[in-house]
Amino acid sequence: MPELPEVEVTRRAVAPRLVGRRIAHVRTTAPSYFFLTPPARLKKALTGRSVVRLDRHGKYLVALLDDDTRLLLHLGMTGQLFAAGARSVRLLSAERRSTLGPDAQPAFRPDAHTHLTLEFADGPPALYFRDIRKFGKCAWLRRGETDARLDKLGVDALVATGAELHAAALRRSTPIKSLLLEQSVIAGIGNIYADEALFFAKIRPTRVARRVTRVECAAIVRAARRVLERAIVRGGSSIDDFVRPDGSDGQYQTERKVYAREGEPCSRCKTPIERVVIGQRSAHYCPSCQR
Repeated sequence: MPELPEVEVTRRAVAPRLVGRRIAHVRTTAPSYFFLTPPARLKKALTGRSVVRLDRHGKYLVALLDDDTRLLLHLGMTGQLFAAGARSVRLLSAERRSTLGPDAQPAFRPDAHTHLTLEFADGPPALYFRDIRKFGKCAWLRRGETDARLDKLGVDALVATGAELHAAALRRSTPIKSLLLEQSVIAGIGNIYADEALFFAKIRPTRVARRVTRVECAAIVRAARRVLERAIVRGGSSIDDFVRPDGSDGQYQTERKVYAREGEPCSRCKTPIERVVIGQRSAHYCPSCQR
């Protein structure tokens, strides 16, 4: 699932292609659970509107329109937001992916999984939201309207403090890894970057949250910010479906210290990385470096 870095990379790349442009046409697939606002209502609300600003909170993108309404977007597990003309093996079917080399890949064309297309009055490129599994979300919010998905989010991970994490940890008997994944506490951290942050903070993911000290919570938040900011610089992690809006892959996956590295040597001490399941999610850590 795209986490804060992937969404922020998407926001920074999409904003110049979206902000200040007037939406001339809106094309959608049939009504489904992808659409929190029915497609017919969405088309009517967005057509003719201009985008004033594109913000992010946690894993959500929020576009402010010129009539003070908002377009809410969430990439879900497999969502891809990109511009027309993008070229990438991740935008091709499994069959074509296996038979076409990079030089033979055609530019993407909207398919049955392209649930939202925005075309602009000043011409191309159009903007596509593609999601094979439809776990992404798209909603239009009226002026002044709130949304429970946004209201329940905690502080964004890039501005969170150790004191805020410690205050939440004091009340929890869940593992610290599980607490980091709770979007109502800190918004934006998912499985990949929680593992990486805990490695740099030298805290085991299985440690009971209330047993993590104030100093350790501060270290975790600092480590999380370091990892997230580095991942943004590297364009996010393209491990499964994530693709940058220009069609290129992110590169942070080449720098992972523990995530999905079970059995490989720790970069610090060479001890094999271990994997454990916490709340039905995999957690990876160094048994020597993390306590």
